[in-house]
Parts: sequence; structure tokens; C-alpha cells
Amino acid sequence: MGFFSGFRGSLGAWINRIFGKKRAKIGLYGPPNSGKTTLANRIVKDWSGGVVGTVSPIPHETRRAVRKEGVQINANGSSIELDIVDTPGMATKIDFKEFMAFGLDEAEAKKRAKEATEGVIEAIKWLDDLDGVLLIMDSTEDPYTQVNVTVIGNMEARKLPLLIVANKMDLPEASPARIKAAFPQHSMVPVSALEGTNIDELYQAIANHFG
Repeated sequence: MGFFSGFRGSLGAWINRIFGKKRAKIGLYGPPNSGKTTLANRIVKDWSGGVVGTVSPIPHETRRAVRKEGVQINANGSSIELDIVDTPGMATKIDFKEFMAFGLDEAEAKKRAKEATEGVIEAIKWLDDLDGVLLIMDSTEDPYTQVNVTVIGNMEARKLPLLIVANKMDLPEASPARIKAAFPQHSMVPVSALEGTNIDELYQAIANHFG
């Protein structure tokens, strides 16, 4: 059974190379509230309709990975079919008091903190099943954080293709250049996932980077 399964996989990869069909399973990673779900919703809405998840100012709104398959992106003659995985926000520590600050009662806050912790573990496990990663950073924040450094180090150790998305460039305090200076070894595209600014450049970079 394993032989035939492996053979089918190899045959599929060979057919894709011969006929030029490109497909990749891409994970959206980054700290909480960096705009991962907003970007995932933007990509899916632009190319296939619908949304991936709910956006909220409360941290860790996405607490389980959500997968959207068969999103076909076409950019200046380049084409790629994506399976998009929107992952929970990566964090080194999740305190239930963070949620209480947004008006949640203690029981609900503790429940969310537990789910968010489980979500981080799930997001790390997903790395074993991905072809590449979009790392979304809030360009108004200091990029050189423990979370960003840890995530990038993890991607590099796994040799996964990585494209940094410097989000929220619509805000006056945004500084994509600061992100580029912190991680010059990786390609970066500044965008506003909320407003769609520079989104076509991102699609071109995705097609080039993961195709």
C-alpha cells in the first residue's frame, strides 16, 4: 500500500512538472493580530470567493488552523494553485488576563487561553505538512521579537520557502524597511491586507516564490 501511495505521489509530481501545473500548500504564520486572517480572507475573496475566518481585535481570535483548498492565483502570466492554511497566532506565552482586558469574564478568558495554547501547538505541527510559509508581521511593531526570530529559525531549519509579508503599511507609523533590515536574508513584500494596497505585488511574489 505504501509503495503504490508513493508511486501515485511521484507520478502526480511528474505530471505537474510536465504540464506546468503548480500547486503548493502554504501556511500563514505570525504573531497574534498581525493580520493573518485578514490577509487570508483577502486572498480567498480575490481569487475564489468567500472567507477563511473571523477577524477580531481580541488576540487569538483564530485558535484552530483553517484550510482553504484550490485557490488559483494568476499574476502576469504566472499561475499557482494554493491550499491556504490560516494558523493561530504564534506566542511564547498566553495569559488569560489578556482576554479579560477585552471584557471577557474569567471563565471564558481561561477557556480561550487554553484553546489558543493548543492552537499554537497545532500550528507548529502543521509545518510538517507545508510546502512554504507566508510570515505576516505588523509593520508598526518592532520586528525583532522572540516569536519572529523563533518562527524564522524554525522555517530555516526545515528549509521551507519563506516569504515575509510586512502588513499594515496603511498606518502612518508603519516601517516595512525596519522588517527588511531585521531579516535581510528573506524576501519581503509590504502590503495592507485591510485596504488591498500592494496586493498585486504580493500575488506576483507568491507565484514566483512558491511556484
